[in-house]
Amino acid sequence: MRNVAREMNLSETAFLHPENGGYRLRWLTPDVEVDLCGHATLAGAHVLWEDNHLPPHAEARFHTRSGVLTCRRDGDWIEMDFPAKPAEPVEAPPQLAEALGTDLKHVARNQFDYLVEVASESVLRSLNPNHYLLRQLPVRGVIVTARGSEYDFVSRFFAPGSGIDEDPVTGSAHSALAPFWGARLGKSEMIGFQASARGGIVKVRLAADRVYISGQAVTVLRGDLLA
Repeated sequence: MRNVAREMNLSETAFLHPENGGYRLRWLTPDVEVDLCGHATLAGAHVLWEDNHLPPHAEARFHTRSGVLTCRRDGDWIEMDFPAKPAEPVEAPPQLAEALGTDLKHVARNQFDYLVEVASESVLRSLNPNHYLLRQLPVRGVIVTARGSEYDFVSRFFAPGSGIDEDPVTGSAHSALAPFWGARLGKSEMIGFQASARGGIVKVRLAADRVYISGQAVTVLRGDLLA
C-alpha cells in the first residue's frame, strides 16, 4: 500500500476491503499512514455507491484508525459522520509565525494539527509558507483559517511533514474548524471554503461530539493497477 500511495503521489490514497459488515478503510500519503482523512473517505463512499458495491441509499460504514465512520447520501452531497477534534489554545512555537510569514491572531492545537487564525481572508489567500520550517513542527499539519467574505470561514492546510506541502481540500481539518468557528459565530451549521489552488466547498454541521462534514465527489479516472 505504501508503494502504491507513493506511485499515485496524491495527498492521500484510500484502500478499502470488506470487513465486519462494512469496509476497512486506510489512508496513506506518499510518506505516511494517517489516522483520519476526509476527502479520501468521501471518495471511498462515492466509489462504493457508483460501482454498485452498495445500494444507492445504503449507509457506507468504515472501520478506521479513528473508529467507525459512516457516510450517507444527501442529494448530490455525501455527508460524513466524523468525531469532533476541538483545538485548545497553546503558545505558538517560535518558528510558526516565521514559517507562515504573517502575524498569528490565535493559535490552538489538537491531537493532529496546529490551528492558526490569521487577520483576514486576503492574508490567508496570499500565504506562501516556508515548508522547510513547517516540516520541523511535531504535528501532522497546520490548519490556517480566517473569517470568510462569501463563506462562513476559509482555510488552508499545510502538511509538509506528512508529505503534502498543501492539501487541496482537507475534510478532517473541519473536525477542528467546525467547533472553532461554531463557537465564534454562534452557529451549528456552516459552509467553509478551502482556498487552495484547486479549492473546495465543505459544509459542516455540529452535533454534540460529532461533526457532520459534507462534500461532493465525481469519478474522473478508472484503470487497472498492473504488478
